[in-house]
Amino acid sequence: MTPVEGPDGAATVMAVTAEPDGLVRLTWQAGVRITGPVAAAAMARVDELNGDEENPLLVVMAGTGELTREARMVFATRCSASRIALLGSSAVDRVLANFALGVRSQPVPTRFFTDEDAALEWLRR
Repeated sequence: MTPVEGPDGAATVMAVTAEPDGLVRLTWQAGVRITGPVAAAAMARVDELNGDEENPLLVVMAGTGELTREARMVFATRCSASRIALLGSSAVDRVLANFALGVRSQPVPTRFFTDEDAALEWLRR
C-alpha cells in the first residue's frame, strides 16, 4: 500500500495502480475512514492514471471502516472509470456498498462483488 495524503492533511493508506490492460485498482486499507477530501484525492489519482481514457475500476473495500456522507457524494459523481466493481469480503462491506450506491444513481455501471474473479470478469466484458 502507498500512503496518499488527502487534501485535509490526514494521511490515508490506499494504493491506486493501473494494470497493463488499463484496469485501475484502488485498494483501501482495512479500517480506513473515507472522508470527502480523501475520496476526492482517490478519484483524482484514478483520473490521473486514466488520462484521456475511460477504464474499468476495481475498488477493494474489504474491511473499510467508515464512508462519510461527503465521500458518498464524491463517489456519486462522474470520473474516468467506465464501470466500477466494489470488492468486499463481508456482510458489513455489502451493507456499506449498498448504502453508498443508494445515495443517488451511479454515473456508470457499478456492482458489488465478494469474488475477485467474478468482479474482474464483469469489468473486462
